[in-house]
Amino acid sequence: MTAATKLLDEMCHLTAQSLTQMDTSEHFKLIKLLGEGSYGKVMLAVHKKRGTPMALKFFPRESTSLFSFLREYNLSLSFCTHPSLTRALGIVYSTPSHYIFAQQASLFGDLYDVIIPEVGVEENCCQRVVSQLCGALSHLHSLGFVHRDLKPENVFLCDSACRWVKLGDFGMVKAKGTRIPEVWYSSPYCTPEAEMARGNEDSWSGNNDDNCCFNHDREKKKRVWVFVEPSTDSWALGVLTYAMLTGSHPWAETASDCHAYLKYQEWFDQANGPKDELDVWMDPHTENTKDVTDLHEAGQKGCPPVAPQFACFTELACSFFQSLLNPRPQLRGRPEDALSYLGGDWIIEKERVRLEEERNKSSRKGAFRCMKEMEGRGER
Repeated sequence: MTAATKLLDEMCHLTAQSLTQMDTSEHFKLIKLLGEGSYGKVMLAVHKKRGTPMALKFFPRESTSLFSFLREYNLSLSFCTHPSLTRALGIVYSTPSHYIFAQQASLFGDLYDVIIPEVGVEENCCQRVVSQLCGALSHLHSLGFVHRDLKPENVFLCDSACRWVKLGDFGMVKAKGTRIPEVWYSSPYCTPEAEMARGNEDSWSGNNDDNCCFNHDREKKKRVWVFVEPSTDSWALGVLTYAMLTGSHPWAETASDCHAYLKYQEWFDQANGPKDELDVWMDPHTENTKDVTDLHEAGQKGCPPVAPQFACFTELACSFFQSLLNPRPQLRGRPEDALSYLGGDWIIEKERVRLEEERNKSSRKGAFRCMKEMEGRGER
């Protein structure tokens, strides 16, 4: 446990003693809903006396432990000092039904809103976002924290052109080395090492197989315990970057029966050598001296055929993806390592032209819809 993680626990105990009750409507004017999820909801609000816009995050008391609420608040308030991390504003209180804290408001939505399906965003925009996310994740990792929930919906925009983004939603953050039950879920963001927990009681799917006998089903539900590692964020960053560049995902789920993922794994193994099970399942605190860069250089000699879903990328981009999307968690590149792949071309010229044409079509359709709506309002 790092000094930061110890301090966070102490801060939570202190804040719990001074948490006050307050009437939201007395101090804030609620403007609109910004987001909603299993945690609760986020509302855009304006402080009535100061006129300051902010986001109020509401957590239902009946489904939220006080400690988990205060942990997210104090983490955001005191440790998210990087410019690409969302910070709390020092306002925390409770009502009879909710725990609430205020944070910086991102008035331009989130990354999910600007990724055009099957098209993505412009390459320079993508690299700008990746650069900022690398910095944000590296900052958290240096303090001993792992985000564990990197996805487009949790990357908030401070302007319409993605020049400045902020990673937010720290409800899943854990300290590095924390022992937790592994959870597999059907998503491209789920790491390949999590598949060993597929079908257990903590996973999101896999427990409804009627053909399984009782004993086998009971065995499937045994928990698998693992240690929290930063490599989880690296994997998610790789998948998120792919989504930004293409408007799609490289595979539906990271599973041994997913054809698209198997194609990628085959390409990866040909480029980097056969997978050693000892590398994948070794104790997370064991030192490994292999260099990810050496593996990439070795793979270039044989020039294996690229996985179909990665054929639109340059050699530089392929190396970037193979670093972050390494099936071996101990050899997975760190966010700060990914910075060395920025600056060059990531998409081959032919694909770049096609995406630009699709982007222009999408813009024209959007402008046409907007014009029709304005005409309609004028008629009324």
